[in-house]
Amino acid sequence: MKFNIKLKSAEELKSFKVNSALVLFADQNKKSAETALLLKNAFGVETNKYFLEKISDKEIKQFTVAFSQGKPDVLFLRKFNVKEKFNSDFFRNNLAGLIQNLGNEKIKNLSIVIPEFKTFEKLFVGEKYFLQTFIEGIFLGNYTFDKYLSKKNKHTALNIDLVYKDAKLLNAVIKETEMLMTSVYFARDLVNEPANSLTPEELFKRSKKELSKFGVKVTAINENELRRRKMNAILAVGGASANPPKLIVIEYKPKQRSKKKIALVGKGVTYDSGGLSIKPTAGMLEMKADMGGSATVIGTILAAAKASLPVHLLGFIPAVENMVSGASYKPGDVITSYSGKTIEVKDTDAEGRIVLSDALTFASEKKPEMIIDFATLTGAVAVALGLFTAGVFTKDDKLADGILSSGATTFERLWRLPFWDDFNDLLKSDIADVSNLGPRWGGAITAGKFLERFVDEKIPYAHIDLAGPAINHEFNNYTKKYMTGYGVRLMYDFLSNVAKN
Repeated sequence: MKFNIKLKSAEELKSFKVNSALVLFADQNKKSAETALLLKNAFGVETNKYFLEKISDKEIKQFTVAFSQGKPDVLFLRKFNVKEKFNSDFFRNNLAGLIQNLGNEKIKNLSIVIPEFKTFEKLFVGEKYFLQTFIEGIFLGNYTFDKYLSKKNKHTALNIDLVYKDAKLLNAVIKETEMLMTSVYFARDLVNEPANSLTPEELFKRSKKELSKFGVKVTAINENELRRRKMNAILAVGGASANPPKLIVIEYKPKQRSKKKIALVGKGVTYDSGGLSIKPTAGMLEMKADMGGSATVIGTILAAAKASLPVHLLGFIPAVENMVSGASYKPGDVITSYSGKTIEVKDTDAEGRIVLSDALTFASEKKPEMIIDFATLTGAVAVALGLFTAGVFTKDDKLADGILSSGATTFERLWRLPFWDDFNDLLKSDIADVSNLGPRWGGAITAGKFLERFVDEKIPYAHIDLAGPAINHEFNNYTKKYMTGYGVRLMYDFLSNVAKN
């Protein structure tokens, strides 16, 4: 964390403390004199000629003003225009950027004035989520991963007052969002952890330690038990590593009786060298994040447990390292999976789908109402959709609509891609039931069609390929530097909606 943040709500701001800053969002369509009058009447802030020039300039979207009298010391003004290039990520992204850069200012007290909801009501699902985006932005901007720096920055205190007319509602939103964002933090910490410290065993231990605090049961099927159960797909991929593979099993049972039982399956390849189909060095640098799908599952269940969501959740994470040794599985091998279906290995770097095959079959045996898997599965999905968009693959329109709706709400963006059975022909093998690799074209789709073969066809199923947005990228202030923990906010919203219906 950059700061030790203390958040509180206030219906009005009466005075500014020492080393204070004010954050104001101004409607670009209003006259500059109106904003100046607001500052004077509501906050006692006297503006100057410099301020009036800046706010009148349509080309300037944000600026900072320092005041010599110190009431406040600094004003951060962000302009918005709901009629032009405005979306529901505006406040989240702006506050994330502001918090990230706040270390350059000696600010200890920050007051953020939240504008009236009625101006934005067509752009948000409701007032509650409108407020939530401000808090999410603060937390996302405050995230750092400095565990391995020998010289760490001090986490100085930062008191933040959120000023809004409905302080009671805002207080409730602060409480829930803090629980959610600390779960996002945990997911991000896992994905940012280097692979030499986050082995399959360590992923299990850390998950168990954190989740058990909230009554979540975490167990693991170890190598010997995997062998007894004939989970040969997981064993094949993990067989070359000195760190044995595991199938991590997570169960969250709400205290209140729940009719909803949902299985979440996450790819947990804690490091991917590519196996014998070895990657070039540049392709390996981000492969500590090849367990991003597992982090999404863990973070989601953690958030659900903290909030006591009335949904029974099962999590399944095949945790392996895809390494190179004399025990490596090989191109040309045929693996008999846990389902009994055989897999011809054409590329050992298409390992995620192989380990997920056993996990999906195991999840199907638990007879959940739906199964959703998350995986940094293919580079092809990023080629198709860009780095900031995940691919959704499902035949179930209702399930797709729910996931896409939550993606639109949370601004964790997704796009539904074709999932026609025509693509099954591209995975034919002459010597096994299925090949683990199709042709070059439609690679993200054929990967999803491979996974579908291992899910009970009676169970609604969706596959989410998050290979792009799970990795740090340049499209938002809060995704630039560190692995993102993509999907936790999205799935928490999705499960909250499921719980209501």
